[in-house]
Amino acid sequence: MRILIVDDHPIFRAGLKETLAKESDVEFVGEADNGHKALQLARKQGWDVVVLDITMPGKGGLEVLQELRRERPKLPVLVLSAHPEEQLALRLLKAGAAGYLTKDKAPQVLIAAVRKVLRGGRYISESLAEKAVQALASPTTKPLHEALSDREYQVMRMIASGKTIQEIGKECFLSVRTVSTYRARTLEKMDMKTNTDLIRYALQNKLVD
Repeated sequence: MRILIVDDHPIFRAGLKETLAKESDVEFVGEADNGHKALQLARKQGWDVVVLDITMPGKGGLEVLQELRRERPKLPVLVLSAHPEEQLALRLLKAGAAGYLTKDKAPQVLIAAVRKVLRGGRYISESLAEKAVQALASPTTKPLHEALSDREYQVMRMIASGKTIQEIGKECFLSVRTVSTYRARTLEKMDMKTNTDLIRYALQNKLVD
């Protein structure tokens, strides 16, 4: 296996690389500390699996995932995130992720997840599988945030986390005007008027930590 790790935390990357490199069938483990570098490496070299963090400054994990799906649709991407499953997992699986794993899982679980997506399967936890079944069984009761685009959802979560429009723009490499437009669309789609409404909704639905 040739595995590409994409995460902006060097200590976590080092530990992850050490864990994966111990496996006898792992030929090479590459590293990227941001989305731009990840895409460059994905285009230049052949990989069997990408292990992708979803929250990074600049080009975020969701954007990297979407571009990889367009350019290399057969390359499995396993999302490894600090965010609880209920915040992002279903949205990322719909966007093409081969699996979603939280960073608090044991190394053996990570290895099992990597092997499963490499074989063409999808890795999700039992609790997430139950949530997915419930979502399919109740299509008429979708929560309000399901109507948001991926970028609108990202902006909504960042606002709910207490970030200002300026901070969001700087972190996502967007103009203040563009972020304000996403905020306005989000409020309109969710029939809300203020940031306080968004914060209350996000906390009630466990969309932020």
